[in-house]
Parts: sequence; C-alpha cells; structure tokens
Amino acid sequence: MKTRQLGRSGLTVSELGLGCMGLSYAYGPATDTADAVKLIRAAVDRGVTFFDTAEAYGPFVNESVVGEALAPVRDRVVIATKFGFKDGDPTKGMDSRPERIRAVAEASLKRLKTDRIDLFYQHRVDPSVPMEEVAATVKELIAEGKVKHFGLSEAGTDSIRRAHAVQSVTALQSEYSLWWREPEKEILPTLEELGIGFVAFSPLGKGFLTGAINKDTVFAKDDFRNIVPRFSEQARQTNQALVDALTRIATARKATPAQIALAWLLSRKPWIVPIPGTTKLHRLEENLGATSIELGPEELRRIQAALDDIRIEGDRYPAQLAARVGR
Repeated sequence: MKTRQLGRSGLTVSELGLGCMGLSYAYGPATDTADAVKLIRAAVDRGVTFFDTAEAYGPFVNESVVGEALAPVRDRVVIATKFGFKDGDPTKGMDSRPERIRAVAEASLKRLKTDRIDLFYQHRVDPSVPMEEVAATVKELIAEGKVKHFGLSEAGTDSIRRAHAVQSVTALQSEYSLWWREPEKEILPTLEELGIGFVAFSPLGKGFLTGAINKDTVFAKDDFRNIVPRFSEQARQTNQALVDALTRIATARKATPAQIALAWLLSRKPWIVPIPGTTKLHRLEENLGATSIELGPEELRRIQAALDDIRIEGDRYPAQLAARVGR
C-alpha cells in the first residue's frame, strides 16, 4: 500500500483509509463487534493505516469498536475521530463549546484505548461558537499532547480560512465522488492554496457506484439512505446511467465500477485520500484493489465525457441535514 501526505502537515496515511461508521451506524443493523474487529484488523493486515470514526457513530459504540480493533497495532495506525454534536447525538444539533470539545476528547481517548487522537475533526460547523474559539481549543489540546492534528468536516471556505489562521488545519473531510463533485468549485482550490489535505467520505456514493444498488433495492428500515432524495426510486432509476457508464469503462479495464470510481478519486490530487467503508471482507479487498489501477489520459477523458452527458438526480441530503454543511 502506498502512502499519501495530507496537505503540508506531515501526517502520512495509506492512500486508501477505512471509514468505520457503517459498522455501527446509519446503514442498517450494526455489525457484530467481533466481526467488526475482524474486518478492521484485516484492513491493517492489508496495509491500511488510516481509520475514521466519531463519537456520534452509534453514538459512542463505533469508537469503542475501533479502539478494541486497533489497540494491538496502535503505533502503526492513524485514528481520526470527531466532536461537534450535542451529547454526541446528531439529532440534538451542534455543540462545539470549548468545554464540550475537551469533554469529547477525554471520552474519546478512553473509548479508543489510546493516549492521543491523531486527527480531531469538528464534525459540523457550529454557528453559535466562533470558529476561532474552536480552533484555539484544539490548539490547546495539541499543546497538551492529547491531539496531534486538527480537521474540519463539511466546512465552507470561510470557516476553513478562519480556523487555519488560528491552528493549522491538516485535513478537510467532505463527500466527494463521481456523483458529487461540488468540492471542485471552491473547496479543492482553497485547500490547495492553504496546504490542507482532503479526506473523501462516501467515495462510492453511499454504495450506489458499486453497481449493487438499483431502483428495486429495499433498504433496512433504519438505513439513512431511506431519507436521502438521491436514493428515491425515481432518482436511482435516473442515476443508473452513471453506473452503466462506469461499468463499461470498468469492464474494458477488467476492474469493477467501485475500483474505477476510487482510482478516479486517487487521480485527482496527490493529497486526496478516500475512505470507503464496508462491512464485508470481499468488498474491502475489492476497494483496495483500486490502488493498483492507474487511469490513463484516454480513460479519464472517457469518464469526463460520461459525466458531461449525465445529469444526476436528487439532493445528497434531506433539507434539514443539508442546512448543516458548507458553513
């Protein structure tokens, strides 16, 4: 597994990380803890060194699973977690008061079975707390050795600049994939200017770009995708055109649509690190196979041509969640 540096921070991680959220939260019933631990350790065995979690995933359960899985190899891996929701519950709104940030750090350290958080993200910008206060609090935690690097998630360019002026931001985490390219407009140029890395979550379009989801798919009742406009039956039917185009390119390359989608992201910038999540070992191995695929100019041109011809239907978040991003 090759490595990448997140911006100019010096934080080096595997070029593909593992998003651990889905093991405990958002995509149906939680994976059995023993199976989740086994999957995370399998990722380590295959060269993954970058693992993403948050107190809000569960809440709290996911951090404990990640902590148990990585404790034996702690010095070989980079763990990212997040603060920013009231009581760790996304349904209760934001809370990035300095005292809350500190409380989350202490609790996360215990659940993760570690003495430092490698990358500590603000999960969503809190409009009631000045970004300068947030950044200053994390700066203090870094000085105390409890946190190594500061990150933001789904923040807008103004918030990124304000935070970075107080404490260097190592990485911004946001959604980015073949079917969500909004970061290309303002976010990526800003990050490149400031020397900040980009961590792409949902790089496979919450599973849609794998080709395993179609208009007839029925999600578990507690699956987040049930409330996502982009996953309505009509939207899935329309958006299938993107998967079909991706499949044609993948077939010619003797690869899978997921591998081409990830290889495309890896080709965008050397400081972009996708963090696909999965609960299945064969999917983990499939995703990691993308790191051996280098797309040539003609393949990239064909992908761009396909994107130019396809209109993606549906918003990526319902309105109440869309209001929390880009601040």
